[in-house]
Amino acid sequence: MKPESAQKVWITGASSGLGLALATRYAEQGATLGLIARRGELLEAFRARHPALDIAVYALDVRDHAALADAARDFMVRFGCPDIVIANAGISAGSVTGRGDLDVFREIMDINYLSTIATFEPFIAPMTERRHGMLVGITSVAGVRGMPGAGAYSASKAAATRYLESLRVELRAAGVDVVTIAPGYVRTPMTARNDYPRPFIIEPDVFARRAVRAIARKSRFSVIPWPMAIVSVLLHVLPRWLYDLAFERAPRKKRAAD
Repeated sequence: MKPESAQKVWITGASSGLGLALATRYAEQGATLGLIARRGELLEAFRARHPALDIAVYALDVRDHAALADAARDFMVRFGCPDIVIANAGISAGSVTGRGDLDVFREIMDINYLSTIATFEPFIAPMTERRHGMLVGITSVAGVRGMPGAGAYSASKAAATRYLESLRVELRAAGVDVVTIAPGYVRTPMTARNDYPRPFIIEPDVFARRAVRAIARKSRFSVIPWPMAIVSVLLHVLPRWLYDLAFERAPRKKRAAD
C-alpha cells in the first residue's frame, strides 16, 4: 500500500457523522479525497477548509447508482483508482411491520445495503487489474441480532455484513482487501434520535481514529469501540428464548412517521 500521505480515498455519506469524521482523519494525513453526499454545500465547505488537498466532491444520492458510477469514473480519470473505498452512507429509523412502513424498509435497505454494492462496483475491475486496493464497509453491531422496532435497520446491516464477508473471500486471490467496520454507538445526528441508553458511546473523531487504524491493518472485521465487541459476541451466542425474553420490552427506535 502507498504511504498514507499519498493515499486516494473515496467516502460516501461524507457530509456529516462518521463519514465526515473519516474524511477529516484522512485529510489530516494528506490524502486525495473523493467525497459523496446529498448535501453538496457541506462537501464544498469541507473542501474550502482544506485548500492544499486534492478533493473532488459529488452531490448525489447513493440510490442513484448511475450517478454514483459516473462520479467514480470521473474521480479515476482525474486521480486514478482509489487505494481505499469506504461505503459509509447509511440511514436509520424505526420500522414496524403492519404499520405501513414498507417504504421505510425499502429506503433503508436501498441505502444501507444495495448502495454498498453500487459503491464498490465501479472499482472492482481496476483494483483487480492492479492487484491493489481496499473496500471498506461500515455496518453496525445492530446487525448481530434482529432488534425489535428496528427490523429494517438490523436487516440492512446484517445483509451488508454477510455481503462483505462473501466479497472478502471472492477477492482474496485478486489481491483486493475487504474490511468490515461495525460501530457501536457513536455520537452523531443519526444516534441523537435515539432516546434510550447508548452504552459505551464515543465521539466521531475517536471512532475515525480507530477505524483508520483498523483499515491500515487490513483488519477483516472490527467492532468499535472494543467493549461493544464483547456485547456483540454475547448477543450472538444468547439462546433465542433468552434473547426474546430479554428484548421483548427493549426501547424502540422512533419510527419515521412518529
